[in-house]
Amino acid sequence: MSSRSATRRSIPARIGHLVRESLLNLLAVAGLICIVLVILAVVFNISLIMFKTGSMNPTIPQGSLAVVREVPADTVEVGDIVTVDRGRGRLPVTHRIIGMEPGPDGTTHLTMQGDANPQPDPAIYRVSTVREMVTSFPGLAHAVVRLSDPRVMGLITILAALLVGWAFWPRREPSDEDDAPVQDTTPAASTTTGTSA
Repeated sequence: MSSRSATRRSIPARIGHLVRESLLNLLAVAGLICIVLVILAVVFNISLIMFKTGSMNPTIPQGSLAVVREVPADTVEVGDIVTVDRGRGRLPVTHRIIGMEPGPDGTTHLTMQGDANPQPDPAIYRVSTVREMVTSFPGLAHAVVRLSDPRVMGLITILAALLVGWAFWPRREPSDEDDAPVQDTTPAASTTTGTSA
């Protein structure tokens, strides 16, 4: 077999090897990013908030995903956007602070209002910690909701497992012996001549 055909045969193997290495590197980088994000979230008390309503339009549109950081309530200022918990069984609220004063028990009393709301919130929030907004990403909440669907998560897990299995599946690399011509190893029949008495 000529060296040209051997080279032609090795091109698909090289492409497959390159694809496998690229996918493994991509998975490794994605895993590293996830680990770093988890560490940052734990160390800096960072979490995510999804906006299901448009009470903070146009600053934070409905369907946005916001990154928030838990801080002491007495460190925020009027004009900051914060998330406060409203007690058991009720969703937290994320609005802008329009007034604040220290409480007698070490808490901070916040008056808040959504940018799109004509009136302030009816309740005064008595809190010791709040989640201050760091940044927001319009439209990302819808993507997070879709990805958190159990069927989607299951499909992603299966695809990732198949990808890793395919990348690590043992393969026999072609060698030079595969291209060598086949030799006949059958022993030749011996012929003997003799005389009879």
